[in-house]
Amino acid sequence: MPAPSSTAASARGTMTPDTERTHAEISSTDELQRPGEWMAIEPPAVHSDGSSRSAEGSGPRGFQVNALGREVNAPPPTFSDSQFGIILRRQRCRPPDNSGLKNYTGIPSRFINLSNSFEFAGWGSIHRIKLTTADHDAGERALDKQKKEKILGQFTAAALAGNAVLGSVFYAFPAVIVVAGIYSPICLFIATLVLFLWRPIMQELVSALPLSGAPYTHLLNVSTKALAVVGASLLMLDFIATSIVSSATAATYLAGEVVLPFPSWVLAVMVLALFTMVSLSGIRESARIALLVLSLHILTMTSLIIASIVNWARMGNERLKQNWSQGMAEHSQTSVSSILKQVYFGICLGMLGLTGFECTPSYIARIKDGRFPAVLRNLHLPAIVFNTVLMLLVLATIPLDVIKNGGAANVLSVLGQTAAGRWLRIWVVVDAFIVLCGGVLTGILSACELLEQLSQHRVLPRVFLRVTPKTNAPYVSICCFVAACGIIYASAGANLGVISEMFSLVWLCVMTLFPLSLLILRFNRGRLRRSDTTRLSTILFALLVVSPVVLAGNIALNPKTAGYFAIYEICVLSLLVVTQNKVAILRWVYWIYDQWYGFVNGSKETAVITPQRTGRGLVKLMTRLRQQTVCICVNGDEINLLFHMVLYVQKNEETSHVKIIHFYQPEKGGIPSELEANAKILDEAFPEITVDLLLIEDTFEPRTVHALAHHLDIPPSLMFMSCPGPDFPWTVDELGTRVILL
Repeated sequence: MPAPSSTAASARGTMTPDTERTHAEISSTDELQRPGEWMAIEPPAVHSDGSSRSAEGSGPRGFQVNALGREVNAPPPTFSDSQFGIILRRQRCRPPDNSGLKNYTGIPSRFINLSNSFEFAGWGSIHRIKLTTADHDAGERALDKQKKEKILGQFTAAALAGNAVLGSVFYAFPAVIVVAGIYSPICLFIATLVLFLWRPIMQELVSALPLSGAPYTHLLNVSTKALAVVGASLLMLDFIATSIVSSATAATYLAGEVVLPFPSWVLAVMVLALFTMVSLSGIRESARIALLVLSLHILTMTSLIIASIVNWARMGNERLKQNWSQGMAEHSQTSVSSILKQVYFGICLGMLGLTGFECTPSYIARIKDGRFPAVLRNLHLPAIVFNTVLMLLVLATIPLDVIKNGGAANVLSVLGQTAAGRWLRIWVVVDAFIVLCGGVLTGILSACELLEQLSQHRVLPRVFLRVTPKTNAPYVSICCFVAACGIIYASAGANLGVISEMFSLVWLCVMTLFPLSLLILRFNRGRLRRSDTTRLSTILFALLVVSPVVLAGNIALNPKTAGYFAIYEICVLSLLVVTQNKVAILRWVYWIYDQWYGFVNGSKETAVITPQRTGRGLVKLMTRLRQQTVCICVNGDEINLLFHMVLYVQKNEETSHVKIIHFYQPEKGGIPSELEANAKILDEAFPEITVDLLLIEDTFEPRTVHALAHHLDIPPSLMFMSCPGPDFPWTVDELGTRVILL
């Protein structure tokens, strides 16, 4: 049984030649006879009188002890005596200056014309770092900048997503009324009530992980990076569809009222270009514009409701009775199951009236603390009122034949004319165009937050972090996102129907990510501090019942939607997978090239360093892409935890350099006794990664983490830590680190 760690650490030393010869006599392997490759860790045996025993002589039970510390001709030791056992561990010959590569010659190369040396990293080292005043000042500035970015209150934050949520009535109503008919108000009411399941789920997630780019960042902190990238692809496709559908619907709505001198898709492209300029003005100005647009929309819808109610009171219930009778007559031969099926499909399509709700957590880092629940409330309650009441007013004042014979597309403008005349119809059309354009802004700004997170986590190049000097707007992200919108819109032949059908499925998949993230968080990061707790039954019901049922309904209603969704999702996901696994893909490319080169030149038996220019370029590129350092912050010296953290880095990050970071205070225990030894063991266990140990005499808090990031020139997003407990005084977003262990 190994001795206690503190005693073992004090007794480390290299075995003497006599010891090696004795060990060679009892071992038949040649590997054990290599001098300098074995380390003996032997705790000093102490007599009852307190004196130490030598390595040779009498053992603790009176038997003769050989040079290896083993009792000769003795029975197995008892449990109490086993503390005197010797730990032998094979050690590599580490150069005194840590030079050279950890080149394990026993591992063959997979390449014909290249040795495996380029796969291995250099030896790690141990350093003690003292953070300077400049580092601490930089840490303070980083925290101040982080606090100043929280600029959105409950109304401005709601406005960014509200234009998409409340503006969706213009493209959800036509789809629902065609399918559900007279049952449309019931369908929309039930669909909007479903969000009561999602609100507590989203609030708990945000209270635990208030990180922008959600649910991608939620999945990144509670699961693997591969699953997070899948979530990012769905989220990006959702933002693209939000912008395209909003701009194309705005153009179509306007084209239905006036004669345009050009096709409607040209106007949709012009809307995208216009709001690209608006986005470049910065998020503060964009939020103000969004709030102005949303205020106009709420005023318009309120006026439309009041005018329609007055008109309904003047007309009486006759129109509603006629529409109900006509709807029932059309389904007089229909069974109850068919009516329920009609309502079911109406509910599934009615969920489109809530699109944009999923965008709110994506910019949570910009929302002031404690305002997120109010933001969700400000979005949800108006959505219930507008969707249900407006649809009821449509059926109460407009003949069902008018709705079905071409009036469904612009049904709200028809409602305005019926209620108050031509002036209200024009007002509704103008409002529809403006608020749908605001939905474009929602997609762009939400996508920018996601692209920033993907760039910080090295899924995308760091060029996406560049901002304009005056407005601090991420111009690269904005331009690339709008270009992606144009490419997808063009690939669909500028067909709004194709994008809308794909949009319905991708939105449902994104909403499914929230209960999935919370369920994984409960299992993998259950110790995270959070202010709200959702019932497990609510999470499971949303994840396993509501999401699959609504998703299946949309596919059954139009199976082509699954095909459109699959094609676009595969394209976006493939792009992110390639950018995330650059080195792995380049290694395959080099292997194919190497096999071809070996076949052409006949070199298949011996491995030599390749002289060809293309091969050298690929090797240099792979080496350069793996140079970004990753840090893991540790609190103890348990080697199993250290091993799993380095293993996570190996599986999820393309890097050849890991720094183990430990903050310590001498008055609070100092440095754990086995940390340095275990860091060397890990450095040997991962030959393709250089494992350094950095010891910082300071407290572990957001200020020092950002100060260390400045000192090392490594962003906090590439610093990982284990899951903090409920009593941890800071949140994950304050530290800026990633949680990777339970």
